[in-house]
Amino acid sequence: MNLRDVLRNAATNLVDHAFRSTLTMLGIIFGVGAVISMLAIGAGAQRQAMTMIERLGLHNVLVRDAGLRDEELEEVRRNSLGVSPRDGLAIQDAVPGVELVAGRVDINSYLVLAAGVTTTADVRGVSWHQRELAGLALAEGRFLDAADERDHAQVCVIGPGVRRDLFGYGPAVGQDLKVNDVWFEVVGVLAGGGSGAGAFQGVAVASSDRAILLPVTTALRKLDREPLDAPLDELVVRLDDAQRPTVAAGLISALLDRLHAGAHDFKVVVPEALLEQSRRTQRLFAIVMGCIAGISLLVGGIGIMNIMLATVLERTREIGIRRALGARRHDILALFLVESFSISLAGGLTGVVLGVAIAKIIAASAGWPTVVTAFSILLSTGVAMVVGLASGIYPAMRAARLDPIEALRYE
Repeated sequence: MNLRDVLRNAATNLVDHAFRSTLTMLGIIFGVGAVISMLAIGAGAQRQAMTMIERLGLHNVLVRDAGLRDEELEEVRRNSLGVSPRDGLAIQDAVPGVELVAGRVDINSYLVLAAGVTTTADVRGVSWHQRELAGLALAEGRFLDAADERDHAQVCVIGPGVRRDLFGYGPAVGQDLKVNDVWFEVVGVLAGGGSGAGAFQGVAVASSDRAILLPVTTALRKLDREPLDAPLDELVVRLDDAQRPTVAAGLISALLDRLHAGAHDFKVVVPEALLEQSRRTQRLFAIVMGCIAGISLLVGGIGIMNIMLATVLERTREIGIRRALGARRHDILALFLVESFSISLAGGLTGVVLGVAIAKIIAASAGWPTVVTAFSILLSTGVAMVVGLASGIYPAMRAARLDPIEALRYE
């Protein structure tokens, strides 16, 4: 028997027993689908984690307001002003390896208005270094500069969502908009494609799409804040390559404890540590899902072996006739191995379609990013084919070892 005859016989037998073959494939289908969807979710989570970390700054340390309740703040403010520019100056002077410290203040905006049109936005006072710290790109105009910050200029840079709401498709740079009771000139528009607001490992990440960025000094001097609020909501501490963020975070915490008289009205966030924690979580997730997928493939392999053994028993007389007509043992072996391999291959390809569909459904319904890679498809189908071959070896060897005379007598 040549390879073409073997393939034709395997295909004919699978088609003749289509329902049985489909049931046999289910374990492989679900196993491959689970592997692909699991890897797609993991890859999507990794991409999202890297996007969030890039926005936070992998080599930064963040000092954020602790967000205490009002009743707690009344007691704390007797000893501590909260996160403030003074803290930034102290960190710059006392902590080795600090390249720059940039403050941020969030403004409670009850009115954002331009040309009679109102919208909602995240109004933030930021340092002129914010563009390089957060990797912001501009679509129009310019970003805030040192002169704006020094002169408390009433200028702003807006996100694409705010531009769309207030100015439509007309020019935005040079237009005026009002935040609460203060007018600002738009000097720049951020590029589209920015991520929305979110959270990473419990740490809030601000949106750039609906942002209005003001010079931090202007926000502090010209826009009102609640009396008990800290002067700043965040300090971004950028370190040089020689300084480890975790080491710097310990020094910053100790320094601020003294400056704040032991008041726990701040928290120190290390994006590098958050990324490592995310990776540990993803590894655990991958192990658990891999075990589940492996069990599904194992069950599928057992199902293939079981059906192939039944097929050998069912086709004993056919095997005897083939041997009597000149088929050799390796021909019989190849016949059943190809049949087993075909079942696993068909199941694997169907599982690929199922896995991709599951990933797309998760992305569409839950808003969770998924990334289907060529590696996941090759890995899952490769494992499925190996399982199919391994499951078919014993039944094929049993069929090949049948005595032709006894096989012909089998009823």
